[in-house]
Amino acid sequence: MNKRIVGAQYEEVACDYLKSIGMKIIQKNYRTRIGEIDIVAHDGLTIVFVEVKYRKKSNAGCSLEAIGYRKRMQIIRVARNYLYMNHIPDNVGVRFDCIGIDDGQITYLKNAFDAAGSVS
Repeated sequence: MNKRIVGAQYEEVACDYLKSIGMKIIQKNYRTRIGEIDIVAHDGLTIVFVEVKYRKKSNAGCSLEAIGYRKRMQIIRVARNYLYMNHIPDNVGVRFDCIGIDDGQITYLKNAFDAAGSVS
């Protein structure tokens, strides 16, 4: 099975998890020429950009370790594009969350980093 299909399956698992905690999925796989955001969701009045990482085996390290500074900065740039293209006002709350799936276990990091890319 190719990586895209596997990734889509785990993104669906992540969507189901987010729905189970009361979030509303707005869009999956928002793509631009500069990158992609796996999930865009609403948590109340806050727009949440969610990065999903999966690792089949833990010998490659924790899935969330793969979301480094460069990846965070790319997500932030794509999020800014999403907000601009969808005419979202500046006063709307924005959050960056991450979901790691390792050996079938879900780890959810709410507010994992801020709009400057700093880890919370």
